[in-house]
Amino acid sequence: MKKLSIVLILLLGIAQFINAAVTKEEADQAYQANDFAAAIEKYEAILNTEGESADVYYNLGNSYYKEKNIAKAVLNYERALLLNPGDADIRFNLEMARSKTVDQITPVSEVFIVTWMNSLINVMSEKEWGVVGILSFWLMLVSLIVYIFGRRILYKKIGFAGVVVFLLIVIGANIFASSQKAELINRTGAIVMSPSLTVKSTPNESGTDLFVLHEGTKVYVEDDSMREWKEIRLEDGKKGWVQTSTIEII
Repeated sequence: MKKLSIVLILLLGIAQFINAAVTKEEADQAYQANDFAAAIEKYEAILNTEGESADVYYNLGNSYYKEKNIAKAVLNYERALLLNPGDADIRFNLEMARSKTVDQITPVSEVFIVTWMNSLINVMSEKEWGVVGILSFWLMLVSLIVYIFGRRILYKKIGFAGVVVFLLIVIGANIFASSQKAELINRTGAIVMSPSLTVKSTPNESGTDLFVLHEGTKVYVEDDSMREWKEIRLEDGKKGWVQTSTIEII
């Protein structure tokens, strides 16, 4: 009897949790009704209970943008783009939100090949590159079979070419997927959340004032060894120290 009571209590708790859980449809309805505050609350609840989702981050960014909270909008667009780097809508909305920020920073110019490689890697997400790698591996095996068992020279040439091409794709897809995974795990990008903050030369209030940043600006954490202070780098190469509470990791 005691065991039955425990089971019933557990089932009741699960049922209450399911009923209380917010669905994406409910959050979308709040957004469509222009109740952006409610939409934000619901999207945040979904992220807390169900984990990260590019779609939810994107919709949350849209909600914050409508509420004119640019820093939060940029933060959530960046998080959505990190999960789905090939999405043109996310990238467009992110650039639109960033255009509303005070600090317009010009990134340090890169070597063309580096820019090209980064663009190629970000065409797809880690999972999508993984799928490409698996499909290419199977196609490579098919090509190998054609090469080994093909009775005509033409078939053997086609099989050999297929093996080489799909092998290169498998290698590239695995490298790109690993790069995407590393970026997801080791997140160094952050967004300034304070309306205005002064970047210091040293990790303390007595440090020399270097420059001022405003909310919504993207920075990169260079030194994460201290709890209260972080050394950050801007996209133009400038560095300095800020209090941990003034930024939020993407």
